[in-house]
Amino acid sequence: MNDIFKALADPCRRELLDRLSEENGQTLGALCERMAISRQGVTKHLALLEAANLVVIVWQGREKLHYLNPEPIQQIHQRWIGKFEPQRLQALATLKKALEDK
Repeated sequence: MNDIFKALADPCRRELLDRLSEENGQTLGALCERMAISRQGVTKHLALLEAANLVVIVWQGREKLHYLNPEPIQQIHQRWIGKFEPQRLQALATLKKALEDK
């Protein structure tokens, strides 16, 4: 799980994931467009995302396509974020406001 958090910590890697979320199955060339870093930089970021299992590579003939794998992010949501249910958060916000108003 640490690899996932490390991968998500960088804004360039998050941008790459956002682009794959918008249009899955892109080549390296397509992902490099509109990026402020070099092709080599994009390649290194993609390798880290692949190592964290956030990006999956599929070869289609001679093309190497990159696909978003949302499952690790879903696991983070279930383990860390999902346990904070909206009702509990609302109750805490109400309690905080009541205490601050006194």
